Amino acid sequence: MKRLFFYFSFIFPVFGFAQEAVIDTVFVDSQFENAKNFSKIKVIKSDDVLKNASSLSDLLSFQTPIYIKENGRGMVSSPSFRGTTAQQTAFVWNGININSQFLGQSDINNISLLGYDNIAVKSGGGSVLYGSGAIGGSIHLNNSFGYNKGFKGQVFSEYASFETSNSLLKTSFSNDKFSFQFAVNHNRSKNNYEVEERNYVNRNGAYDNTGVNLGFAYKVDDKNEIYSQSQIFDAIQNYPLLSEFSTPSKYLSQSFKSIVGWYFKNENFKNDFKVAHLKDDYQYYMNSNFAASESGGGTKQFILKDDFKYQINANSELNFLGEVSQIEALGVKTGIDSVKRRQGSAALLYRDFSIKNFNWEVGAKKEFVEGVKSPFLFSVAGNYSAADFYAIKFSASKNFRAPSFNDLYWKPGGNEDLKPETSYQFEVSNNFKWKSLTATVTPYYMDIINMLRWVPGKNGMYHATNTGEVKSYGVETQLGLEKKYQNFSYRTMLSYAFAKSEDQANKKQLPYVPYHKVSLAAEFNYKIFGLHLQSIWNSKIFSDGDESVQYIIDPFYVINLGADVQVLKSLKLGVKVNNLTSEVYRTVYAYYMPKRNFAVNMNFNF
Repeated sequence: MKRLFFYFSFIFPVFGFAQEAVIDTVFVDSQFENAKNFSKIKVIKSDDVLKNASSLSDLLSFQTPIYIKENGRGMVSSPSFRGTTAQQTAFVWNGININSQFLGQSDINNISLLGYDNIAVKSGGGSVLYGSGAIGGSIHLNNSFGYNKGFKGQVFSEYASFETSNSLLKTSFSNDKFSFQFAVNHNRSKNNYEVEERNYVNRNGAYDNTGVNLGFAYKVDDKNEIYSQSQIFDAIQNYPLLSEFSTPSKYLSQSFKSIVGWYFKNENFKNDFKVAHLKDDYQYYMNSNFAASESGGGTKQFILKDDFKYQINANSELNFLGEVSQIEALGVKTGIDSVKRRQGSAALLYRDFSIKNFNWEVGAKKEFVEGVKSPFLFSVAGNYSAADFYAIKFSASKNFRAPSFNDLYWKPGGNEDLKPETSYQFEVSNNFKWKSLTATVTPYYMDIINMLRWVPGKNGMYHATNTGEVKSYGVETQLGLEKKYQNFSYRTMLSYAFAKSEDQANKKQLPYVPYHKVSLAAEFNYKIFGLHLQSIWNSKIFSDGDESVQYIIDPFYVINLGADVQVLKSLKLGVKVNNLTSEVYRTVYAYYMPKRNFAVNMNFNF
């Protein structure tokens, strides 16, 4: 197993300008707060993340409208967001798109879950801000820096069924000039569960991963700040065997991400300049017992990114976004010997706040991807507060996904003549609020052109091609209620998502896109006691593109129930029952998820 270590080799010039403007909290992703004004975004705070601390897959499945297809608990996992494929969801770490350069997507269970200030889900297209793959939506892993908060610490530990352990140590310190964060978490499991009703045994399902996050910021003066955020993630993931006679295989991955930035702010403009370095390596063993069966690869990416905002007047601003990067990739036994790609983008956005209760934004972007004829992109969005109880957000955009290295160069099957996917979409988010009650209704429409797929040829060999057009439409709704009394409080959220995503060539629903998903979350607190419930229901799901009856995944309803007690002011103990009713279900055709299982946890803040 390769190990990665922190390293920095960046030296920054820092200087100031004339006007005074005090820096408060700085977000590493400087565009995220702007996106919240015009887009449907769900922010999951760190305390709520711990309710699904076992994996990012669990968190997204139970706390968002995204459908998660998982090859057994803790195994290969990918999202279906608004009826799109896994490659059409962008994972964004502190403003940097981190989708695999080989696959064009991310394995959710190979992304660290803990150590962030929040995890957020942005619905709808976002390629103007976040680049390739932000078509169905984007998933954001965010850190921020604050000052004058002193020293804080947190220890979280969980032990669960199937010899699963999950732990987190998180510390931070800040004064008026300096802010520091450190977090380390470790998650491992033998993952040896059975589903007797289907004669299914999760053989060879063990996993083990470690994540380390380190960040600091220094306020040079009231106008200038330098910051850095880094992450190491190291994982071993065995692949479950469908038969006891199958050959065991495994997947190892190591990633290093680092950002160094300089943030400047004065009365008229703000500038956030950052340098990022991403390094990803993986090794796949077709036979876990033989080193000679190894194949794999690695990528290095260097990014320069600048976010410049000019305040035209009190009611309008211009925002320029520029980015250049170089990617180097090397494959082992994949046919991808050594490739390089240079790419960049330039975007200009205008925001206007001059009309009472109405804000709007228009943006344009040109992508430059070496070897790919890149599209011109645009976005239009608005936010209108019509009354105290009703506000509306709308957006329209053109988005894209560039072919990945596997799409272009994998041998056999890669195709260097591929066109990028493009999509046009429109959505309207209606937001209602009356006393403690909130409701959101968001219909959307999406038209995807030149969709990239791997399809079988005449000789049965799969190859990459642009397959035509997919149209997707649906609605996402939420109904929430929150109330607090002297010693009692409660919070509930009922969500429903409908998605119709149709291949225009055969008029069939795309694989692994449920027509309906219903989620319910409820939390009740009385003095030192707490109770929380999560449940999801998915309608039937087709696992192939022909809607074959024999490959349907049956509807399923899963309930999680947890309880906790505040033993001391700084110490909370909890217990959780996952899949309370022992539902027999699967999210991918061949692999079943575990029946009823248990977890106990401790959360200590100091």
